[in-house]
Amino acid sequence: MGKKLYVGNLSFTVSSDRLTEMFSEIGTVDSVNVITDRETGRSKGFAFVEMSSDSEAQAVIEKLNGMDCEGRAMNISEAKPQEPRSGGGFRRNTSSWGSNRR
Repeated sequence: MGKKLYVGNLSFTVSSDRLTEMFSEIGTVDSVNVITDRETGRSKGFAFVEMSSDSEAQAVIEKLNGMDCEGRAMNISEAKPQEPRSGGGFRRNTSSWGSNRR
């Protein structure tokens, strides 16, 4: 299994195709996921790129970290595992205030 990389400080206009092009010059890219705002569809300025091997991922970090991409210096590091989320969504009022009103 490959190594997932976090790519930060991206221009809001950068595309997954552009990242694939850049990263594939160093190794085999398994996937690219530019993170976008759910409501607007606009990029949030970061992405995740999965390389096919750990050695290729390390080469990407060494060669592309700090490199200019569309006017911004990319920050590239090994992605950390996603922490479990809690909360969110609709919560019912659990207090007793007003629950017995008629």
